[in-house]
Amino acid sequence: MNTTLTPAVRELLEFLCVHNEALQNAAFLLGGAPGLRRIQSLIDRLTSTRHLSRKARQDLVGLYRLLSLENVGYPDTIETACFAILDPEDPIVEDLCLLTDHLRDHMDAVETEAVLPVFDFGIAA
Repeated sequence: MNTTLTPAVRELLEFLCVHNEALQNAAFLLGGAPGLRRIQSLIDRLTSTRHLSRKARQDLVGLYRLLSLENVGYPDTIETACFAILDPEDPIVEDLCLLTDHLRDHMDAVETEAVLPVFDFGIAA
């Protein structure tokens, strides 16, 4: 099932394009090279199709989980290692939080506009 290009989906796609570089930097900071490759693949897919395919929706959930530090604290994850390097006083931390909040706001707007659930935060991303 592809999600149609509603106003909220269009705004989500615009957010991803406008903040492409910031999202790539955040994904690399918090997820290393695998995080960077994942966001690059997501952006490439979305800019070419302009639809939220099942894979794109899963990747957006994965991106949100990365940005929201869901896997930080598990000793064998790259997210924990990357997070340990960050200085909590670094101004980038506030930027990461704002980026995460805005991504979630756009995802929530898509959910609100949809008839059926779009993002399943219970799935393994």
